[in-house]
Amino acid sequence: MELFPALELGFYNGWILFLILAVSEGLMFVIFPREVVSRLTDFDRSKWSIAQRISFATGKKFSLICIILIVFTPLKMGTLGCGIGVTVFVLGLVGLAASVITFRSAPSDRPVTVGPYRFSRHPQQVSLFTIFTGISIAIGSWIALLVLLISRIMNSAGDSAEEQACLDFYGESYKEYMEQVPRYLLFKGRISQQDAA
Repeated sequence: MELFPALELGFYNGWILFLILAVSEGLMFVIFPREVVSRLTDFDRSKWSIAQRISFATGKKFSLICIILIVFTPLKMGTLGCGIGVTVFVLGLVGLAASVITFRSAPSDRPVTVGPYRFSRHPQQVSLFTIFTGISIAIGSWIALLVLLISRIMNSAGDSAEEQACLDFYGESYKEYMEQVPRYLLFKGRISQQDAA
């Protein structure tokens, strides 16, 4: 791993793994019913606070920087790091597919609480973070990992807003779910009285 690997145009760059992700996501969205895709992608941001909007927009900018770093950094072919990174990438891709397929088959009138949603309230975000961590390891870039971490922290404002929308829509069942399942695998998601109101 290097702090700042050399950026260059090349056939064996991280863009190969990013393209696999993009095609996989694209295929999922093409074969899913429009209603499911809409539930996955259309968010009502009208109730977001200014701080949430700024944090989320900043996170998206860091996500774009991470993607640029990935696209222009060569894979560390033949190294242990590349092998580990590709393995982590594949695990994330499997997790993403499982999350989206579980979401697709779940009824829309109650929260999704089965499959990967038993372990995380945001398994798609966990899977995407895992995928990009794997790519960052495969290209051997500490700076890509750092930018990815910053983007994930900033983008968590969107996850908080989404949870509030779910509380408003599903009510007590989602509150119970939040109390039982961590937001991102490791940390239990306790909600404050203000969030529950």
